[in-house]
Amino acid sequence: MGLDIAPLWDFGRPEASEQRFREALQKATGDDALILQTQIARSHGLRGNFATARQVLGSIEPGIASAGFEARTRYELELGRTFASATHPPEARTGENQELARKHYEAAFAIAREGKLDGLAIDAIHMLAHVDTAPADQLKWGRAALAVVEASAQPAAKRWEGSVRNNIGVALHKLGRYEEALEEFRRALAIRERDGNAQSVRIAHWMVAWTLRALDRIDEALAIQLRLERENEAAGTPDRHVFEELEALYRAKGDAARASAYAARKSAAKR
Repeated sequence: MGLDIAPLWDFGRPEASEQRFREALQKATGDDALILQTQIARSHGLRGNFATARQVLGSIEPGIASAGFEARTRYELELGRTFASATHPPEARTGENQELARKHYEAAFAIAREGKLDGLAIDAIHMLAHVDTAPADQLKWGRAALAVVEASAQPAAKRWEGSVRNNIGVALHKLGRYEEALEEFRRALAIRERDGNAQSVRIAHWMVAWTLRALDRIDEALAIQLRLERENEAAGTPDRHVFEELEALYRAKGDAARASAYAARKSAAKR
C-alpha cells in the first residue's frame, strides 16, 4: 500500500478528517485519489450520513474496475459500511441491508486476500460481525480475524491484534464465558500498554474490570474503576461508562447512597 491514510484520520472528529482528505485529494491522482474519496465516504458514514457516503462512492465507481487491489478493497469496504456498521441505528438493520453489506464485505475480503493486503482482509472480517450479530457468530468472525493476524507478518495486520482480541472478549462475555473473556481482555490490555495510547489503555482496563464484576470479583473491579475515574478526571475526559460500572459495583456491595450518586453522574454525563 502506497498512500498512508492513517495520519489523516481522527475517528473522533470525522469532519476534521474529511477536510484533511479533501486537502490531500487536491494533489492526488490515480488510485490515491480513489482511496482518498473512499475515506471521505467513510467520514460521512461515521456521522450517519449514509446516503451521502453512497453518493461519494457512486461518483468513483466508473474508475474502480480498473483500479488496484487497495482502491478496490476500500471501495467495497466503505460501500458495505453504508449498509451495516456500528453507526447504524436498529431500525436501519433490515435483512436487505445486512445482506447487501455481507456481499460487499465478502468482496472486500476476496480482493484483499488476492492482493495480499492482510490488514484490509482483517477489516473485512471484522465488519462481518456487524452483519452476523449473534454472539456465537461474532466469536466465529473474531477467531477468523485473529487467525489472519497471527499468520501475517505485515505490520498493518499486526496492528489489529488488540482490537480483535477485544472483540473476541466481548463475544465471550456475551456468551457468559467470563474466564475466557478475561483472558482475552488481559491480552488486549498488554498490547494497548505496549502501544502506549493512554485512552486505549484506560478502555482496556475498563473491559477487564467489567468482566471481573461479571465474575463477582467486586473489590478487584471496584479498585480498577475508581482508578479509571481519577485518571479520566485528570485527563478532562469523565466517562459515563465508568460511572455506570461504579453504580453497579456499589449496588452489589449494598451501598445505595454511593450507587445513587454515580447514577446521577452517569445521567449528567449523557447530556
